[in-house]
Amino acid sequence: MATITQNSLPPEMLAETGLPGMGPAAADDWLRVDDAYAAQMQRRLTLLLYQREDVLWMSPAAQEAATEVLDQALALLPALGFAVTDSHVICPDGRRVEIDRAAPLLTLGQLVQEDICILMKHGAEHVLAGAVLCFPASWRLAEKAGKPLVGIHEPVDEYDENLARRVQRLFDGVRAGRPLWRFNRLWYDDPELHQPRSATAPRRISPDRDAAPFIRSERQCVVRMPLSDAVVFSIHTFVVRT
Repeated sequence: MATITQNSLPPEMLAETGLPGMGPAAADDWLRVDDAYAAQMQRRLTLLLYQREDVLWMSPAAQEAATEVLDQALALLPALGFAVTDSHVICPDGRRVEIDRAAPLLTLGQLVQEDICILMKHGAEHVLAGAVLCFPASWRLAEKAGKPLVGIHEPVDEYDENLARRVQRLFDGVRAGRPLWRFNRLWYDDPELHQPRSATAPRRISPDRDAAPFIRSERQCVVRMPLSDAVVFSIHTFVVRT
């Protein structure tokens, strides 16, 4: 399988930050196109074709919210080099994607590099109600579907009760038109983008930073939808050579 990497990380993703490390983002900056767009999209299309049950899931209750996410994304795409019509989109790599509002997450998965997770408020917590997740880093969508934030982050050691409260406050407090963003950084031996791992499987052993050939970094945005009040967690994955 071909190695898919970007030439570099964005400058704002080079600094060290603490958890949860959230900061404000521009209203239109939760989707990006970079130099790995064509290659990443081919990998996404392959996963959606052959492993759809692993990378795409949506609760029926999330249909309205997912359609809103698609419409919000379509409004941003022309500024990113897409040609958008009422029926289809021409992507920067020349592909034509039909707009299917009956399958909004599938459509998004064919358009943008970002993985898109939709969280909806149930009681005091936000619950994962749908996602197109082609590039997981050591988690499986099937195990997290329908779970609240605490369950999604099991078994992350750093995600203790204090951090859980802080993250929930962030999800409660994010406002439409005022996204938040953060990034992480991990060192990998393997540049493969699709790296699912069960919560019950042995933990991935991170290579030494000085010896690892690849850095994997996710630009993560938290975006409030103005109509459905759902929260989008978008994940743009970068893999660069060290």
